[in-house]
Amino acid sequence: MTAFNIVKMRVKPGFEDDYLDYHRSRDLAGLKGMTALRVVKTGDRQFHVIGEWESMEDLAAARPAMITILDGFRDKLEDLGGDLGVTDPCSGDAVIERRAEAMA
Repeated sequence: MTAFNIVKMRVKPGFEDDYLDYHRSRDLAGLKGMTALRVVKTGDRQFHVIGEWESMEDLAAARPAMITILDGFRDKLEDLGGDLGVTDPCSGDAVIERRAEAMA
């Protein structure tokens, strides 16, 4: 079953372009099992990064690399408050998978 990690973060004022450029340019080849990466803007300077993985095992094995990636732009993120720090992550297996083309 496909697994996903979803990480909420808010970029400091003036760093949105740097943040997006970082995600556009980084190498994903070292993240074994990752099949897709999406960055979704959900508000003013607020983003959710969504990683799609072949399995939870692949996602779990990639956590050290994901922390290293986060360290590459951590200084451009705002604290989210509520003792969260600069990210609010979650992950899990997809329990329903549908594609729009299959719905017609």
